[in-house]
Amino acid sequence: GKRYLGTPYKFGATAGQTRNFDCSSFTQYVFKKVGINLPRTSQQQARVGKYVSRSNLRVGDLVFFSIPGKPGVIHHVGIYAGNNKILQTYGAGGVRITDLYSGTWSSRYMTARRVL
Repeated sequence: GKRYLGTPYKFGATAGQTRNFDCSSFTQYVFKKVGINLPRTSQQQARVGKYVSRSNLRVGDLVFFSIPGKPGVIHHVGIYAGNNKILQTYGAGGVRITDLYSGTWSSRYMTARRVL
């Protein structure tokens, strides 16, 4: 997934292409490259694989978050990249690596799933 760093974010991006991504089209595309078919939305993706606790995350686990104004509802997904970092896309800057324990992401963290 790191080869797509900087690829623009677009809400509702068309699945299966690399001009732009939204969070779940990005995870869907990256996982398809390794032979794993994920559903299209973050809420659907949160129901596949096996639950993983935050303290047992491994590289490649899907991590899920709420968004402002909708606490308790999954609306965002990223890929755990190791060393408390997540590979994800949102807003200006597109695909990037961010800190899982930064205030924003730490407070919105909901769950994680292992599909690899």
